Amino acid sequence: MKKQANSRGCYVCGLENPFGLKLKFYWDGPDRVVCDHVVPEHFNGYPGIVHGGVVASMLDELVGRVYIGEPPDLRFQYTAKLTVRYRKPVPTGQPLHMVAWGVRDKGRVAEARAELHGPDGELLVEAEGLLVDMPPEMYKGYDLEDFGWKVYPDEEEKL
Repeated sequence: MKKQANSRGCYVCGLENPFGLKLKFYWDGPDRVVCDHVVPEHFNGYPGIVHGGVVASMLDELVGRVYIGEPPDLRFQYTAKLTVRYRKPVPTGQPLHMVAWGVRDKGRVAEARAELHGPDGELLVEAEGLLVDMPPEMYKGYDLEDFGWKVYPDEEEKL
């Protein structure tokens, strides 16, 4: 698996955001992304359960990374629609496995699906995302490393 870039300040993937989740993502094949994470208890909704909005944020980020690519062929997308189906509560403090894959890529618009599995492999949440390409002028020409968009070496992850 190949590690994807993180940003500096993003709520979901920002490794330097003191209030963020700090998720790390990996390609697991073409148009397929995985993430393993333990959500800390300060993201509780109810005691021992991840807040549903936090779960939606994690899956939103996951589907948004399916078609992202790498420099110089980065493809940033925003989520136009996210449908989340919560099957069971998501526990804090336990290992979670998330996976997302491409469903359909129509050029400027694409679709992806995601699943979140609990520590025993049980499907807890699933999502479908409709993604739209951000206009390239919004990020082309920017120094992405100044923005904090880079693959962080392991030693930098321990902030």
